Amino acid sequence: MITIRMYKRDDAGVLHFREALYDEDDAQLMLTSGTVGHEGSAKVQDVAPEAAEDLLHAFAVASEADGYAEIEPEEQHWVIVQYALKTAAGTERDRYLEHKATQAISSYFLWRGLGEVDHTEFAPRKLNIYCLVPDVNKAVAGLKVVLRDPLLDFTKLTIGSAPVAEPAALKQRHPLPAKRPFTLA
Repeated sequence: MITIRMYKRDDAGVLHFREALYDEDDAQLMLTSGTVGHEGSAKVQDVAPEAAEDLLHAFAVASEADGYAEIEPEEQHWVIVQYALKTAAGTERDRYLEHKATQAISSYFLWRGLGEVDHTEFAPRKLNIYCLVPDVNKAVAGLKVVLRDPLLDFTKLTIGSAPVAEPAALKQRHPLPAKRPFTLA
């Protein structure tokens, strides 16, 4: 899958997104756009693999001409979804939770320009899902909505964040007030 995600702020300071996603397996190009944090509009079209590269390039050029730009990872934030686990290594059920939560977050974020799930990891008694996001507050609000699904165990959930450039500056975002410091391990 090839993804180009670009952002711009309007005169009122509101962050907008444009995203092009090409799925090689389905030979489909999906273009989404809108205000970050709100469901955007989408257009899907079938595109032959040999034409995809030119269309993605044209999308990037047109977006740049409209004032959009990619945000470098160092300028973004980590938002970490953390689940408390019953065992040190995690169970098959925890791996199912990892898969379902990652899918739900990815889909929700895609339609709203909130960023992406970068990776996951199991730490002793914890599952950490790392999301790379341009706007921490909107991403946290979105996570609290999408993860309320009964299969995603909202009661075992903690959310923290840190700038990508300062990963040691972890701060708990949910639940508040924090009863103990947010840690990854």
